[in-house]
Amino acid sequence: MGRKSPYPGEFRNDAVSLYRAGGGRRTYAAVAADIGVTGETLRSWVRQADGQDGRADGSRSEPSGVSRDEELARLRAENGRLRKAEKGTGTRARDPAPGGPVFRRGDEGMTRRWDFISAHRADFGVKRLCRMLQVSRSGFYRHLASAESRAAGRRDDEELVAEIHEIHSSHKGTYGVRRVHAELRGFGHTVNRKRVERLMRLNGLEGRHLRRRKRTTVPDRLAPPAPDLVRRDFTTGQLDEKWCGDLTYVQVGGAWLYLACVIDICSRRVLGWSMASHMRAELVIDALKMAVAARGGNVGGVIFHADRGAQYTAPTFAQVSDEYDIRRSMGRVGSSYDNALAESFWQGLKRETMHQRLFSTMRQARLEIFEWLTYYNARRRHSALNYLSPVEFEQQHLQAAKLTIAA
Repeated sequence: MGRKSPYPGEFRNDAVSLYRAGGGRRTYAAVAADIGVTGETLRSWVRQADGQDGRADGSRSEPSGVSRDEELARLRAENGRLRKAEKGTGTRARDPAPGGPVFRRGDEGMTRRWDFISAHRADFGVKRLCRMLQVSRSGFYRHLASAESRAAGRRDDEELVAEIHEIHSSHKGTYGVRRVHAELRGFGHTVNRKRVERLMRLNGLEGRHLRRRKRTTVPDRLAPPAPDLVRRDFTTGQLDEKWCGDLTYVQVGGAWLYLACVIDICSRRVLGWSMASHMRAELVIDALKMAVAARGGNVGGVIFHADRGAQYTAPTFAQVSDEYDIRRSMGRVGSSYDNALAESFWQGLKRETMHQRLFSTMRQARLEIFEWLTYYNARRRHSALNYLSPVEFEQQHLQAAKLTIAA
């Protein structure tokens, strides 16, 4: 009998779906690096799933659970999102208003005057043209003297804009100025943040923003609450000292998909998560068990902080926490600030996966959320971590700890 896999079945199934969604365009190693496993491990999961699906030849046919109508609905929704993203450029779109980001009154007036003088000075003379256009000759000659440096500056800006576009698109349009700037510095560029901000503004690039969301916590008034061991102090210098978790939902067509997570407060890494069409206590228990497995099972003494939702006050959740020697902590009812870190995490997920769109199928929602969670851990730069990703931060943290012990 083989050794039991430390990865939950839900995680393995979602990893297989993520690889299949690439249609062979991404290698096993590339997908595996994002989800934190080896390429050979992912390959074995895909082979096992192919065998269970009756795909002896390993072909990547479309899962039977997705009908043509569902796929058509998804494509229509995506088409509508793209049309909104191209607002102002479609059929019958009006010209941009004066003072807008495209045309601005007087924006290039002086430059055009200098260019006109330069083009006609052989015929009319610089002095006469400057007098007619009400500009100074010294200003014109300074303009001529700086032509080469301006051309070099424009070339540099064009090259930088190309890299900014690449970064912005590779992160699906979610990165704003600060994260784009951090990514450029991570690539070895020495560039001023205000310059990045100016170029992004001129090229219509910005990060995503989320509107206010609804409350989802339904407290159990009869269940005894745990004490608040965090007290809004979402800082710690050690991994596995404080965890936090929460539960949210996303709309999928006319139904709901519920999502629970467990986050290490030190590294902001999502250690465990679970998705289901229900919001029973099993959902948050599965997320907690995945987090424990991610840390090798040795998590005694860690504080797990959550709100007073019925799932976290359930006796079954308390029993599982006691089995792993996890200390439960809870904030007050109706206070989002008592679990602000988890609330902020949900805002980021919804802002970057559901911007101007609605999931049409459960399979699509699960796949895109799973892809974002693995991307968040491995690649997404976090402002609270000096713009490192959670995995990079943990690697540096553990390396620093080893050097301290060695010293």
